Amino acid sequence: MQELYMQYKGLLFKLAYQLTGSVSDAEDVVQDVFLKAYDIPPERLAEPRAYLCKMVTNRCRDLNKAARKKREQYYGEWLPEPFTSSDDGLMETIVRDDLLSYAMLVLLERLSTTERVVFVLREALGFAYHEIAELLDKNEANCRKLFSRASAKMGLNPDEAVPPEAAGQEWVHDFIAALKQGNMNRILSMLDQDVVLVSDGGGKVAAAVEPIETRDPVARFLLGPIRQVAMVDGEVIIEIGHLNGQYGMMIKSSEGIHTIGIFHVENNMIRNLYFVRNPDKLKHVGKGAIV
Repeated sequence: MQELYMQYKGLLFKLAYQLTGSVSDAEDVVQDVFLKAYDIPPERLAEPRAYLCKMVTNRCRDLNKAARKKREQYYGEWLPEPFTSSDDGLMETIVRDDLLSYAMLVLLERLSTTERVVFVLREALGFAYHEIAELLDKNEANCRKLFSRASAKMGLNPDEAVPPEAAGQEWVHDFIAALKQGNMNRILSMLDQDVVLVSDGGGKVAAAVEPIETRDPVARFLLGPIRQVAMVDGEVIIEIGHLNGQYGMMIKSSEGIHTIGIFHVENNMIRNLYFVRNPDKLKHVGKGAIV
């Protein structure tokens, strides 16, 4: 079983994280699945990848049903729990091509539980439709329809690969420099006219309760409340971090990181900004920065 754990823990964590949007829940699911797997007769684990993925999927579907009820009562906007790259534990296994961008994780919230499972298995992890069908006890045609429906809900073309959305390190560095300098013109030049900023404080710290839309209001928010929370003794403390396999920014105080920002860029302009401030969601954000 230890060999199976070492071989499949990364895959199972990637699956669980993208199905739940929670690092904590994903870790718990993986541990729970392997504990239960100890009692499974070896003959039933003849194809461990499929069997373990099915166990994870079923557990995540149960969690999502309960989570949706909680999110109906969540204060303000809900965003997935971010993480930073790490050299140990499960984190090191998930910064790969089969991890959807943070912006895509946000879009997954539009989907039903089954649609989300099909989309993640197909788009992120590269499962064939016949594999997905066997895992979900559905036929292949139905799984194709579910994927097409999920893509439509997310505003994607199901016949085209999901385009890259992550901003490069130099681009993020320039944005942070403009924010530190309070350079309104430079900030405006990097924002799409229809940019949307979403902030998640969970009712525990200050955050915008509703999304902020279009260039001017977003720029004012960035150079007002966001820049203010980044001030320590008159200095703006913002660093580049590797968040969810892409470059983003981390705002720090003497007590550690209290805000992270992740970008979705289209045509070299910021289309979406996601700020996570809920302290419960920052437990898996590391202390180090890239530069």
